[in-house]
Amino acid sequence: MTLASLRGVHENFAWFMVIGNGLAGLWALGAHFREPLRTRALWWFTFVAELSVFVQASLGVGMVAGQDIEVEQFHMFYGFLAIVAVTIIYGYRYQLPDKRYALYGGGGLFIMGLGIRAMFVGR
Repeated sequence: MTLASLRGVHENFAWFMVIGNGLAGLWALGAHFREPLRTRALWWFTFVAELSVFVQASLGVGMVAGQDIEVEQFHMFYGFLAIVAVTIIYGYRYQLPDKRYALYGGGGLFIMGLGIRAMFVGR
């Protein structure tokens, strides 16, 4: 894969990550208040959305590694912070069993915000 196409995949996949985590966060917040929304599909959707953070970061690292590309430091910081956020959310899932839906809801929206911020800083 050429650098130009990898950059395009990284830029386009950013939308998947941002929208996916935003929808997962909204769904989880809704499930916090409405029990019918608490389905197994929510957790699969959330898993895919949060996995996309790692895929997106890997695409970025692959694009920068070994290439002479200047990247804004805050762009990389927001990507790293999104990975940290996913691991913290995952780590607290059993510590807050009665607030798990709120945790994943707020966390998904937070990750979405980090992705949006990274997109603006990275331009």
